[in-house]
Amino acid sequence: MTPIQTSPPVASEDPQTSIPEGPDMTPRPVPVTDEPCRDAIGETVSARLVQRCIQVSPATHPPCNAANPCALIQGEIDRSCAMYGPGETKPKECAG
Repeated sequence: MTPIQTSPPVASEDPQTSIPEGPDMTPRPVPVTDEPCRDAIGETVSARLVQRCIQVSPATHPPCNAANPCALIQGEIDRSCAMYGPGETKPKECAG
């Protein structure tokens, strides 16, 4: 299956942005490479990132796919979470 890319990979504005993990894993920086996210950070962690992306993205064809670079997926999460206005409650997937 060909990865879906709606825009070029964009590095997170905050270089300290990290992929939140469950209690069993430590947060790690989002890799800024062109390699598939699953290759860069592994199947389990990339699946968590993809699920966060799917939960927050309003796009009809978001780049929430582990075959895309992690920075592109995190960029979609950041973009989606930034759409919430003052006083609006962001989903828990926006914390991180």
